[in-house]
Amino acid sequence: MGDISIAVAKNAPVELEIDGKRRVFDVDDPKLPDWIEDEALASGGFPYDKKLKGEEFDRDLEKLQIELVKVQFWLQAKGKRVLALFEGRDAAGKGGTIYATHSYMNPRSSRVVALTKPTETESGQWYYQRYITHFPTKGEFVMFDRSWYNRAGVEPVMGFCTPEQYETFFRQTPRFEELIVDDGIFFFKFWLDIGRKMQLKRFHDRRHDLLKVWKLSPMDIAALDKWDDYSKKRDRMLKETHSKDAPWTVVLANDKRRARLNVIRHILNALDYDGKDKEAIGKIDDRILGSGRDFLK
Repeated sequence: MGDISIAVAKNAPVELEIDGKRRVFDVDDPKLPDWIEDEALASGGFPYDKKLKGEEFDRDLEKLQIELVKVQFWLQAKGKRVLALFEGRDAAGKGGTIYATHSYMNPRSSRVVALTKPTETESGQWYYQRYITHFPTKGEFVMFDRSWYNRAGVEPVMGFCTPEQYETFFRQTPRFEELIVDDGIFFFKFWLDIGRKMQLKRFHDRRHDLLKVWKLSPMDIAALDKWDDYSKKRDRMLKETHSKDAPWTVVLANDKRRARLNVIRHILNALDYDGKDKEAIGKIDDRILGSGRDFLK
């Protein structure tokens, strides 16, 4: 069997300013620095000093996944549609949260959409056009692993769109999303937020796990020193595209287990499906999940 590590590009150490100190981060070094290991969970103001126990997570997740199966029967019987967007910091746990939501649903009527960069044809279309083609039909539950909100974050930070395109996005998006909701689609927007040291820890973990090394992209490395710029873009996005009809649900995701449970609970609470078991769903942890930009303060 070939050595996967041979195919992984080497990365130069990066000097970063974190908490007013200059730090050197070498993602290729097998040893994670103590200043990351010891402080990752608490970074970004995370409200818990320990992760949720695995046994509690597994027990609650099973109950929630049973409710999601009920949701799917209800969607098919009533012809309802669900569309959920998952956005957030790199390594915030979007894919894992989607997987926890999707794993026991019927793949014939539930889909995950994770688009690559636009083709030449798509680049010449109306910006939202390639996303619309993946919207749910009757009875479907569709989840986007990143979405049109690339234009509110990664594209302006990395120089992939013009300032004019960026400003146009903020004029058009609230109107576009109002049409989605007006057409009767149950529409969810999740922003998963993590602390900077947790992000570095997850990058390091990915780099040294041969099953997950593909998750660490050159874009992740290139963005390491752009944390503050991403924060500014995030704050504007949450301010200007948070509305009564299409609100942002913000999730503090340093603990993936708590994040996943509360995202699913939020979806289930919002749907009035047949056989709903409120006791099985449980209560939202309002220290983990909240509404809009103000929740991050």
